[in-house]
Amino acid sequence: MIAPLIFEDLQLAAAAPHRFSLEVPAHRTLAIVGEEDSGLEALGAYALALSSPPHGRVLVYGEEIATMARRAALAFRRRVGYLPAGDGLLQNLSLRDNVGLPLRFGSDLPDRDIDGRLQVMLAAARLSRAAHLRPARANEELRRRAALARALAFDPQLVLLDRPFDGLTNRAAAELLALARGGESAEGSRRTVFITGQDLPGILLNRIESRYRLVDGALERED
Repeated sequence: MIAPLIFEDLQLAAAAPHRFSLEVPAHRTLAIVGEEDSGLEALGAYALALSSPPHGRVLVYGEEIATMARRAALAFRRRVGYLPAGDGLLQNLSLRDNVGLPLRFGSDLPDRDIDGRLQVMLAAARLSRAAHLRPARANEELRRRAALARALAFDPQLVLLDRPFDGLTNRAAAELLALARGGESAEGSRRTVFITGQDLPGILLNRIESRYRLVDGALERED
């Protein structure tokens, strides 16, 4: 079985003295932590071919998105949930409309089905009561919940999260990780989750099966 996410001989910066290779197995949560200037924040963008690494390649479900035609790449990216650092929400839209953007502009679903899907997503993310707020009137936790719900709009089996827990309480961080994992089964979590950031809340460590630290472009296993 091909791992959902594979980094091959990856160099994060031209001056980095080391490269690394890593497979993220299905139904597991894997996290890499590192310093702010380590280049770690670029891994999600490399995986989706939103930018290119100095050396190496990234495979998603065995495919290198960077080699695809633009339309094929756009369609393929819907198979991956991506939460970049921060929330990336549109300020002129409510939280509800931000969550629904991928469905309204990236699917052929009728409005009734989209509205039904939105109700489920907002409830799962505990946003139902705040869904009418615009981002500027919502606190950081609510904005992060909305951004994650938007990343999960197409119910992807692979989720990439960059600094998802910054500024959140332990309770909120635990709830967001559970939402990203999508439930548990005999195989592990329903989704494969890949996390990058500077640190991880201690309360989450028993829910993250594999942890690494990035040092000078090389990975050191922490668990």
